[in-house]
Amino acid sequence: MIQPQHRPDLPMPPLAVTLGDPAGIGPEIALRAVLRPDAPPCLLIGQRAVAERARDLVAPGARIAVVETPESRTGTDLHLLDIAPDGPPPAYGAVSASAGQAAHDAIRAAIALALQDRVAGIVTAPIHKEALSAANVPFPGHTEMLAHHAGGARVAMMLANDDLRTVLVTIHVSLRAAIEQADFDAQMRAIRLAEAGCRAFGVAAPRVAVAGLNPHAGEGGLFGREEIEIIAPAIAAARAEGIDASGPWPGDTVFMQARQGKFDVVVAQYHDQGLIPVKYLGLENGVNVTLGLPFIRTSPDHGTAFDIAGRGIADPASMIAALTQARRLWEARLPLEDA
Repeated sequence: MIQPQHRPDLPMPPLAVTLGDPAGIGPEIALRAVLRPDAPPCLLIGQRAVAERARDLVAPGARIAVVETPESRTGTDLHLLDIAPDGPPPAYGAVSASAGQAAHDAIRAAIALALQDRVAGIVTAPIHKEALSAANVPFPGHTEMLAHHAGGARVAMMLANDDLRTVLVTIHVSLRAAIEQADFDAQMRAIRLAEAGCRAFGVAAPRVAVAGLNPHAGEGGLFGREEIEIIAPAIAAARAEGIDASGPWPGDTVFMQARQGKFDVVVAQYHDQGLIPVKYLGLENGVNVTLGLPFIRTSPDHGTAFDIAGRGIADPASMIAALTQARRLWEARLPLEDA
């Protein structure tokens, strides 16, 4: 594994906090989160007009200081790296190419700083996939974008809250494509990263449960052979590496068992299999951690909420949890890269 760059004798650099899609709730929850007295040091990244509009909505008395670099932060003001020329912010609640481009530009700027080890990590506010597409951004979401711009890193998503952790074998693809992509190598990557992610969360000896792809984990081949031909061999290979992996377990019961304490993390085969259980338990404390990157990245476990954007009522709890988890990961000094 790549060794972490952090030195315990130096203070924590700021977390790069992107404002997300300007038309959604990202800017307001980002400002609410970083303005908390117990927030870690942060550098907002986005459009000045967008940040000022959010400031006027949720914290009219706050001052935004525009800086050129993370190192030029001074005092206790909100600090912003402005990534776009002056102009009006996109309208709330509407998909637009300009909003998608602004979101993408902020993420690119944050990645560049993280790769230079000038920020402690990245915390991203929600983006809108249709807006990215309208801006001709060739990525369906944060995870793929981060992996590409970080040099093609092999990544996995970990969704976590107080009750459950899950890591995805496949991410933002159709169910048909997920079945095709959930091959032996993808299983191994997810299992290894699930264990590494749990260790980063402070679990000394992670117990990794692997969910089956088919109903009843294939029922001995009656409902599909992926468990027999792909998933079980990957579990055996992971165990040979010293990972406490087990399964394949039926997807309709394994998350309940993990919540009851039998497992520390569940490796899910596709997006909805893994995310529905976590989100059902509540979005307020859910955090998305991208495993496999050469830097820390977390995000809230919800979307842009266009229906309430601009009303000042968005709950920042998941964004606060994302900031808190990013700080904990930095303090732990544990790498999240794949072996």
